[in-house]
Amino acid sequence: MQLLVALIAVCTLLQPMVVLSRPMVQILDTRAVTSLNQAATAQAHQRDNTATRAVTSVQIKTSDGLCLFVDPLSGDFRSNLTPVQTVACNNNSPNQKWDLITSGKHNNERGFALLVSSLTNACLDFDDRRPAGNQVFLFSCGGRADGDGQTRDSQLFAFTSGNTIKLSPKRTKSAVCIVRNAQTKLLDQKTCNGSATEVFTIGNGGANAAVTTSASATRSTQNAQGVTSTKTVTFRTTVTQIVTVTRNGNAPAAAAATTTTTRSTAANAATTSSTTPAPTQTPTKTTSSGNGVTSVSGARGILDPTAAAQSHRRDDTATRAFTAVTIKSSSNKCLTINQFAGDFRLNLIPITLETCDASNPGQKWDVITNGKHITNQPGFALIVSSLTNGCLNFDPRRAAGDQVLIFSCGGRADGDGATADSQLFPFPANTPTNRPASLPLAPQNGKKAICFAADSTGAKLGAEACNAATPNAGETFIIG
Repeated sequence: MQLLVALIAVCTLLQPMVVLSRPMVQILDTRAVTSLNQAATAQAHQRDNTATRAVTSVQIKTSDGLCLFVDPLSGDFRSNLTPVQTVACNNNSPNQKWDLITSGKHNNERGFALLVSSLTNACLDFDDRRPAGNQVFLFSCGGRADGDGQTRDSQLFAFTSGNTIKLSPKRTKSAVCIVRNAQTKLLDQKTCNGSATEVFTIGNGGANAAVTTSASATRSTQNAQGVTSTKTVTFRTTVTQIVTVTRNGNAPAAAAATTTTTRSTAANAATTSSTTPAPTQTPTKTTSSGNGVTSVSGARGILDPTAAAQSHRRDDTATRAFTAVTIKSSSNKCLTINQFAGDFRLNLIPITLETCDASNPGQKWDVITNGKHITNQPGFALIVSSLTNGCLNFDPRRAAGDQVLIFSCGGRADGDGATADSQLFPFPANTPTNRPASLPLAPQNGKKAICFAADSTGAKLGAEACNAATPNAGETFIIG
């Protein structure tokens, strides 16, 4: 679809940038955006002008002579979580330029450096909490999506001087090395073994090479037939217009001039094609509006993909007694969530009781007995949505009828919580896991006096007074 560029003129009519995000069945398995939210991106990636840079705007090369490359639109709406590609070197490409920062706002560790994209100001990061193959990417320096972080050891790499660097994150204590994955052509991780692939060359761009303030970059896209198109895109670091992309052809109202980073497709962009088949993708149910924004029912009204991903990280270290199973009420209805019925982080989602449907991912649940959000809690378990990774939660501070919800495991909205008693449910050690189990959903913070059950309408999961030791039929659920 043709991208439309809207020139901005009147300050009082300034409109927030429209974020185009892909509908989700699972949290951000694939990220790609049509436009960046300029205000959020600028906040997330502020250039540190106080930093000490060992090199500026240079290429970083793999052992086989390819250059690290970043496409700012391959991540989320803030240009976070962008994978690092390895491509043929082109010294004129700003996408291939990097800074090594040895001291600054986000690096207070002597003998270590940040590897920062000169184009986006984002830092190379390693996150072993994420699924294998998706642990190496660019993220806001300091480790907070909004740019307010300080120093993060997953972004620090040993470096003092010289023209080579081994990208082994400080967090891993030299056990993990970032290398090129020959199959995906992206940076990935492996156990360090001293091989040549672990060493990167700091290119010959020179310590004083300045990044181009208005330069052409390239971006490849692939259509449903597997044809790859490469278009020239212009990035400007200081302009007096905002680019807004819409899908319905309607230009937004004019607004005041501002300093931002925009992209515009060159009028005579060169296009090449190949017949490489596109990867097969599972169709997803869309909940997007006509302009591509994913709406949610609660706070802010629009899904924030980065915040949702941070809030609901899958715990791959966890012990799961059950994985992707249904939970049925005494009336043979299945606990169900609509992931977009909560807030912008996919928190505060109500649980409904609906006809069981094996194809509905909103009816699948994991039962976790040990992990990051449940430690030293024998006889208890977390009930976790397999779809969103959010935990079943009881909050008596909320209004009656709105106390049983999905919330970030650990009890903190941003996902940084440890263990919350509002999310722990009885799961005796002798509970069978090779067949369905019958249990009450009695949250630990209810002190054996609160049980989950269908509300008065029979259509929603609520909470009621009970004796958790002798629950009635309506307070008992079949797991598995």
